Amino acid sequence: MSDGATQGRVAVLVTGYGEPEDHDSFRAWNELSFRHLVRKFARIPERLIPFLAGVAERRVRKEWIKADGFTSPHNAIFEAQRAGLERFLRERFGDAVEVFKAFSFTPEHLPQRVIEHIRSRGHDRLVLYPFMVVDSVYTSGVTVEQVNAALDGGWPKDMRYLPAFDQRQEFRDRLAEHVVEGTRPLLERFAPSQIGVVLTIHGLPVKSKGWETGFTASQALYEGVRDRLMSRFPLISIGWMNHNDQPGEWTSPDVAVAVERLITLGAKAIVFAPIGFVTDNHETILDIGYLQKELADRVETLSLTSLNDDPRFLKMAADWIAPLVEELR
Repeated sequence: MSDGATQGRVAVLVTGYGEPEDHDSFRAWNELSFRHLVRKFARIPERLIPFLAGVAERRVRKEWIKADGFTSPHNAIFEAQRAGLERFLRERFGDAVEVFKAFSFTPEHLPQRVIEHIRSRGHDRLVLYPFMVVDSVYTSGVTVEQVNAALDGGWPKDMRYLPAFDQRQEFRDRLAEHVVEGTRPLLERFAPSQIGVVLTIHGLPVKSKGWETGFTASQALYEGVRDRLMSRFPLISIGWMNHNDQPGEWTSPDVAVAVERLITLGAKAIVFAPIGFVTDNHETILDIGYLQKELADRVETLSLTSLNDDPRFLKMAADWIAPLVEELR
């Protein structure tokens, strides 16, 4: 492709964690997550990582097989998000923009490989877009670290970064609307004050060795969405989805504790609404599913999806990218 053909063309790289697409991929995924994520808050010698990855592989493999051979829909949903962003951007810029995806922990989609592909397509301008809700060492930090390792020389000629969208008011509005829309079936049987709403966010280690974990932004996101819902549903709680098998103290209250508090206050039904995730994954599906089974004899439960490829969400997300694409062109 000639330089003239690519002049003014911008590559947008949207990134996420990715999830194993088959049970034989667990070990490789876990090794990458230990190196780039877990070691940020726990001291793990390099020599122990293969062993720990094997232990985690056996545990997760057993869990997914037990769950009727569960296969994560995360990667397919993320591809739909990428395609949706590209569709909206091309309505505005035509073929002057191309959207690519990378996953931090799946070997076939690592940023280094994707950047090589972007360069082979002739792009020399890049928008980096971690498609996760908050900026932290565990989200955008992993992405920037991996992308920086893949850059060399004078490439790209210019670059922009799109910060996390947790503070954007239209995003908080859409989350609140999503909860209201999803909760309507319960209103046929319960008063709004009898419906407990658990707004779930990815859990975080309390001690982080000085790194920015995203706790402050996550808490503010919860408060922003809660304030939009409180007049409808007075029983609302944050629910941290912690990794209890990881070392150290984690955020509180976790989802199970949050549910117990709401039941104590009179909740007859519980709604689980993921606000710290925009793509459904094994946590939003399996972990919440297990808790729903435990609660089945006590309260009615309802689990909402993440926003996923919701057109209204993707349209606003594309609108956030557009000014940066304009700058680079």
